[in-house]
Amino acid sequence: MRVLFWGTPEFAVPSLRALQEEGHIVMAVVTQPDRPAGRGRLVRTGPVKQEAIEEGIPVLQPEDPNAPEFLESLRSLGAEISVVVAYGRILSQEVIDLPERGSINVHASLLPELRGAGPVHWAIIRGHSNTGVTIMRIVPDLDAGPILYKIETRFPGDITAGELAERLAEVGATALVEALAQMEAGTLPEADQDHELATYAPKLSREKARLDWSLDAGQLDRWIRGCDPWPAAWTMLNGAPVQLFGPTVRDQTHTTDVEPGTVLIADPRTGLAVATGGGTLEVAEVRPEGRQRMAATAWISGRGVAAGDRFV
Repeated sequence: MRVLFWGTPEFAVPSLRALQEEGHIVMAVVTQPDRPAGRGRLVRTGPVKQEAIEEGIPVLQPEDPNAPEFLESLRSLGAEISVVVAYGRILSQEVIDLPERGSINVHASLLPELRGAGPVHWAIIRGHSNTGVTIMRIVPDLDAGPILYKIETRFPGDITAGELAERLAEVGATALVEALAQMEAGTLPEADQDHELATYAPKLSREKARLDWSLDAGQLDRWIRGCDPWPAAWTMLNGAPVQLFGPTVRDQTHTTDVEPGTVLIADPRTGLAVATGGGTLEVAEVRPEGRQRMAATAWISGRGVAAGDRFV
């Protein structure tokens, strides 16, 4: 099948590879323009663009994917279908309808649950024990199109958002090629979503990732894992931000007589433990402002934190 592929981050790369391995012809890749990133504001090439260049696939990077002149350039490609995997922009109805088979999307949740830009993060934060990938037909409403194919997967309670995204990227690639195979065979069903069952997973921001220590240890554990590696859960200590990673819940139902956020243990041998609104949370890794991610024990040894300090 002649495919126009839309995608930008690492999550989309397995799907792009799977299309080629299955013999589909990727006519071109549409990806976000290169942007400055990091402290040095260096312009970086996105993972999908890198993969496309290595495979000799034409790369298109429009500032406006819905512009009439770009639409004309797409029309000349003669793609049969558009496959969208974490492209990062809303497409107009004209762009969606351009290929003869329309446009489909690889979404990292079991729709209608977790519609939106942050399904991987929120599956962890909300305490789900399973999630999956849905192949759906794209419509103008947010992740509301008919479902074509689903694969469900369970995940362990200590997984991070980064680890779950890697797993779902591979699941998504498998689901995509199976859906296209059934589509070519004329056996692919389409089922409308039950919109009354829809839940939403908005994009996380750094501001939303600030920890609320009045939550219990279990909730904070999920927030930290759900924001790892990005946007990274953080808190303030002595007027400076600190990112936290690698949580472990201890005594979830026990409450102490100190304020939530108070450091109960800061020992260079045993690590870091913090009081919460219910129970104690151990933290294995930190990233103080302006420094690299490090073991909490190293931070404690460097006198970055002490028992009795309080995160806010």
